[in-house]
Amino acid sequence: MLLRLPASPARPLLREMITAGLQAADPYHALLGTVSLEGHSLQVGRRAYDLTRFARVIAVGAGKASARMAQAVEHVLGARLEGGLVVVKTGHRVPTKRITITEAGHPIPDRAGLQAAEQLRMLIHGLTPRDLVLVLLSGGASSLLPAPVPGVTLADKQRTTRLLLRGGATIQEMNVVRKHLSLLKGGGLAASTKASIATLILSDVIGDDLGSIGSGPTAPDPTTFADAIGVLQQYRVWRAVPDAVRHHLLQGRRGAVPETLKPGSQRLQLVQHEIIGNNSGMLGAVTRVAGEAGLRTVRLSNALMGEAREAAKQFASLARPIATGADVVRRPSCVVAGGETTVTVTGRGKGGRAQEFAAAAAFEIVGLANVWLAAVGSDGTDGPTDVAGAVVTGETVARARKTGVNLRSALQRHDTYSALKALGCHIRTGPTGTNVNDLYLLLIL
Repeated sequence: MLLRLPASPARPLLREMITAGLQAADPYHALLGTVSLEGHSLQVGRRAYDLTRFARVIAVGAGKASARMAQAVEHVLGARLEGGLVVVKTGHRVPTKRITITEAGHPIPDRAGLQAAEQLRMLIHGLTPRDLVLVLLSGGASSLLPAPVPGVTLADKQRTTRLLLRGGATIQEMNVVRKHLSLLKGGGLAASTKASIATLILSDVIGDDLGSIGSGPTAPDPTTFADAIGVLQQYRVWRAVPDAVRHHLLQGRRGAVPETLKPGSQRLQLVQHEIIGNNSGMLGAVTRVAGEAGLRTVRLSNALMGEAREAAKQFASLARPIATGADVVRRPSCVVAGGETTVTVTGRGKGGRAQEFAAAAAFEIVGLANVWLAAVGSDGTDGPTDVAGAVVTGETVARARKTGVNLRSALQRHDTYSALKALGCHIRTGPTGTNVNDLYLLLIL
């Protein structure tokens, strides 16, 4: 990973903290800390699998971090692993020996993902309880494994996803809809095979809800067709989604289409779920580095959620009392937080939630000396852009005015990418191989 940050006196410290956080969230090492093999015994968390009782062991999965997880599984199992298939976001492929890595589109599902989902379904079809499937799951899996129900096309799902994204729906709300339009989500993968399953999860969901991470392909789903309809109505896109989507959801609500896998299902007796890492581990590493650097460190207990610009105002408002000596926390200090905000897009601008967060925060710290705020997407790609996020300071707004960059207009148009690029605020990491929500840092030195 090559971490590039804007030049500033805080750059060495920011680089050290962000690097430590991303390394702590590395799925390869996280999986090795959860899965081990001793003789014929495969240990997955607290559960042991006697491999002499299984005919085959294969690995399947999807998500932005699943490629690194695949590498770790190959390292642990070696020749005992028969093979497998993992789907990652385009550009996130890594070398593997036994598991095939396929790239597909994210956040809008594409035909490559459709083909990969069908290959995965064929791979697990016909397996028995004497076969063991390791499911490698991380954020992004919902888009990377599109398996539309009969009657609904990929184009139908693409349009529905775009409408929800632009409407500002949370990932949990989008997943309620996607589960009820998919053959794999909402426990569909588990229901598609009789094999024993151990699902290894790098969580990008606050609270680690199994049904929300990647739309829970092996997890029970308590939501219903009526809930899915409710989400579309809440964001006023019910009439805008394709007819086939409305028809299927209405059929499901009437009981004419089977529901998703529900809690208490007998199928779940052969399914294990293990969280191997999450946002908390990243924040812990960042906090330790800040403390070792001599900073008075505050780690927010509540995750930042909701509209990016509103969450940014709340987070950035902590800076002024500290900077002016009105807070019990004194300089030099650092405030650390994680979370996953949303952006309700109303224009055709280019950006992402981390960039929108940073741009909005810049207006809250205007005029404060030696204050830096960083917003970073842990996967290295903030929205449909090539950057991970941005760093702003108390001088960013003034510099924008001086150079003719209308930062407020860019924020209103959700076109923060071009504005922050012109101001040299971007953070670049390239694909990090992980995905555990966003990181927010506030430095007051």
